[in-house]
Amino acid sequence: MKRLLPLAALLAGCSGLQNLNIGGYTGSSMGQRLQNVDVTKVAKGVNQIRKGFSDISESEEYYIGRAVSAQVLAKYKPLNDPGLNAYAQKVAQAVAAASDRPSTFKGYHVQILDSAEINAFAAPGGFIFVTRGMLKLVKSEDELAGVLAHEVAHIAKKHGLKTIQTARLTSAFTILGSEAAKSYTPQQIGQLTSAFEGAIEDVVNKLVVNGYSRDKEYEADKFGAQYAKDAHYDPAALKTFLTRMEKAAGAGVGGMFKTHPAAAKRVSELGSLSPASGYKKSSERGRRFSEAVQL
Repeated sequence: MKRLLPLAALLAGCSGLQNLNIGGYTGSSMGQRLQNVDVTKVAKGVNQIRKGFSDISESEEYYIGRAVSAQVLAKYKPLNDPGLNAYAQKVAQAVAAASDRPSTFKGYHVQILDSAEINAFAAPGGFIFVTRGMLKLVKSEDELAGVLAHEVAHIAKKHGLKTIQTARLTSAFTILGSEAAKSYTPQQIGQLTSAFEGAIEDVVNKLVVNGYSRDKEYEADKFGAQYAKDAHYDPAALKTFLTRMEKAAGAGVGGMFKTHPAAAKRVSELGSLSPASGYKKSSERGRRFSEAVQL
């Protein structure tokens, strides 16, 4: 497989993102077959994946996440605002550093999407996407930290990989066996490619169309609030944001309102939250937020 561009390029918000090659997919052709496949590496990956996703390596998770990210970028245009992307990246790094998974194979990466839809996604391996519509509802850096910490929690708890475990990927790969890659016929390679594509589509459908189960969303809220607190943000800001989002639900902007539990229920599940001792509101955070988030 070709050496792929780092997702750090996303932070520049450049037009080249439309043609970013991630895991053999491109942002402008999510339905196409894998391109320039190194059959030996693909076959090795197949055999490892068939053992189960509980022991999948971080590098394998990363490349699965890249393929998922390519499909997200095919659906949503990246926002060309380098300053805002860099700011969101810094806040995400802060809460990720305070999480129980402070690093991934290639780190955490954030991209703002140019969409009025109120939504956010977290792909396996450290890829986080937040829409412009979501950011318009956020009123402080503490709230942004809570939103991003929720997505970090999805990654830290490997919710995306657990989705693949129950998808069609495992059964689809059983047809290939464990023979040497050079013995695979063109038809088998085609089946392998289709199986991989189908598995990635399953993850995208879970993230974008159907959403995680309620228990996983509540878990992401719980751990996200803790990550924000440990990063010296006010965890209660997440509840403040969710309450505001509940009021916005009447606007019918789709996105998270279709794929997540009711915001009021999420607030109830979070219970009482308080910042760490010594927490103080920061005028510097307020300045940073107002300068970076101008939507």
